Amino acid sequence: MSSFVKNAWYVAAWSGEIGRYPMARTILGENLVFWRRQDGSPAALIDRCPHKLAPLSAGSLVGDDLQCGYHGMTFNSHGQCVRIPGQIAIPPSACARPFPLLERFGAVWVWMGEPALADASQIVEVRRYGEPGWGLVDGQYLHFDCNYLNITDNLVDPAHTTYVHRNTIGNAAAEDVSVKVEQGENHVLAYRWVNDSEPVPLVKAMGNFAGQVDRWQYYYLHLPSVSCVDFGSIAANREHSEQEMDAGLRSFSYNFLTPETETTTHYFWLHLRNYQPDSTQASAQVTQLMTDTFLEDAAILALVQREQDRTGIREFVRLGIDNAPARIRRLIARRQEAEQQMAQEAVSTAPPSSSQALTA
Repeated sequence: MSSFVKNAWYVAAWSGEIGRYPMARTILGENLVFWRRQDGSPAALIDRCPHKLAPLSAGSLVGDDLQCGYHGMTFNSHGQCVRIPGQIAIPPSACARPFPLLERFGAVWVWMGEPALADASQIVEVRRYGEPGWGLVDGQYLHFDCNYLNITDNLVDPAHTTYVHRNTIGNAAAEDVSVKVEQGENHVLAYRWVNDSEPVPLVKAMGNFAGQVDRWQYYYLHLPSVSCVDFGSIAANREHSEQEMDAGLRSFSYNFLTPETETTTHYFWLHLRNYQPDSTQASAQVTQLMTDTFLEDAAILALVQREQDRTGIREFVRLGIDNAPARIRRLIARRQEAEQQMAQEAVSTAPPSSSQALTA
């Protein structure tokens, strides 16, 4: 069974990736083609001509429309065929499935499920985005060779930072600090404070602390696969309040996981920080540090995926630190069950003649 949740918004691309040309990308196992209309708005169709199944991304733009590069069939952004060379009549089945899109936070988001359920309010809010005093690094992309749920496991697991990220955001001080977990209807939060400890490498590089620090890690996972890591440090023994945290060294790292296939994932990320917000040098350093951090994750998760594929088993034993990952997987399973139930009800109530329209 697929591990995907379809009725959700996923980052399809950074805004700058999509232009006046067809761009192909596989999302949730579906091949899509993206382009921008002449007014700058993005469009997306299934990347498949209904005639001989040639990829529409191998075609070209004609005004706002997309022309197949095989026989010239031309489709508008709603997926309707508007021209067949040498033929006046256009069959009703000559269509390509369109996908709802929204552009927000410098990214183009795609809704892969039932179009009528696409709700803009379901896009996660990016904290501090566009606010004065906060530096932004965006437009970042990595490709992970693992299922997206292995990454969501990782992104609500502060415990792994001690071992996987010794050179970036972790150190031995946190080895025995327990992780607390909270759960809402659409998110899971794992968090901890590591008090009176040596600053981790990132904080040493970017902060100006004279001594020990209190460090926090708040790992939010918004279903199905948007992560926000609220991370930072303040001088040891200060009050653990929002005011003190904003006055210390603080960052919000957003990771937008878009499943490509069952074993590969598009990993888009952006980073907001309150230290040296206008420094291009600091932005370059943060980009390198965070890239190194995520590549450390990518390396270990690729090995995990390889062994899971070989054995057919996800894990032999569960630990206390698996509390948050287990909650996420249960919530994902509930969403999948609800989508399957909805699909079964739609099939049972659909008139016979509507089945042809579902094949586009």
